[in-house]
Amino acid sequence: MTEKIEAKVTHRFPAAPERVYDAFLDPAMAWRWSRAWLRQAGRDGDVTACEIDPEVGGKFLFADRRGEAEARHRGTFLELERPTKIGFTWIVDSADQDDPAIVTLIVEPEPDGPGSIVTLYDTMDARRADEIAETEKGWIAMLQGLDEVLRQS
Repeated sequence: MTEKIEAKVTHRFPAAPERVYDAFLDPAMAWRWSRAWLRQAGRDGDVTACEIDPEVGGKFLFADRRGEAEARHRGTFLELERPTKIGFTWIVDSADQDDPAIVTLIVEPEPDGPGSIVTLYDTMDARRADEIAETEKGWIAMLQGLDEVLRQS
């Protein structure tokens, strides 16, 4: 087993934990927030696939066109505890297949309001230490995209 490091981001949502949790796993909503994620990340392109089998052991795939290339993000759900926790493997590159990152989303009710607070942990191989800032930036964009879609719904 390799040494691990962790990227961590937090985002406040105006939506209740159940809405945030459900929006993350619903394929139609995920398609919408994936598009918003691309915009938030400043990427030109469009979503080409959004497949989710929301059960422990279920697979997912998010793909988007970036110029002539297609970026593919896939994984397997490890934990699904509605509405508080989603855990999954995260594979971006085929080299990650044998030692994927492990991502955990913790969804908590906001203590002083009707919304929720999501904390996302991305545990990855320590050899990727130079990618922490970029990884956190990407996850922030994803959570902002999810927030954008929830505010419109």
